[in-house]
Amino acid sequence: MRGPGSWLRRLVEGYELWLAFLVTAIATGGSLFFSEVAHFVPCELCWYQRICTYPLSIITLLAALADDRHVARYLLPLPLAGAGVSVYHLLVENGVIAQQQSCLISAPGGCATKWIEEFGYVTIPVLALTGFALAFAFLLLASVSPPATVSRP
Repeated sequence: MRGPGSWLRRLVEGYELWLAFLVTAIATGGSLFFSEVAHFVPCELCWYQRICTYPLSIITLLAALADDRHVARYLLPLPLAGAGVSVYHLLVENGVIAQQQSCLISAPGGCATKWIEEFGYVTIPVLALTGFALAFAFLLLASVSPPATVSRP
């Protein structure tokens, strides 16, 4: 395999499902931390993003343990849907799209509340979008790769 990303492909080869699990497990843990420890109230759009994230962490773990790459193609719609909600959430959060009434009553300040804002732009929807993009990329790589020949610890 030649090309600009071939070095990256060789680096993750055989570990795509584990990397997808790692990303989704961190996203799930971060989501639970924000709501249960930091006491941020999840808005309606956050809940939709959680609906896409939580099952991914469980199913990618099971797929990685079984080295079942076939499941990856069936999981691809979840990070795509989650990314779509994240983009919509970003538009609402930045005032490009007006938030719906259901957003206003779902959390203090509605879906436009920026609970965190690191580096001037990293908010919770940005974190979610990044996680969904990484999960999608690793699942896509897993779905087009043959089973790993790499020995695992």
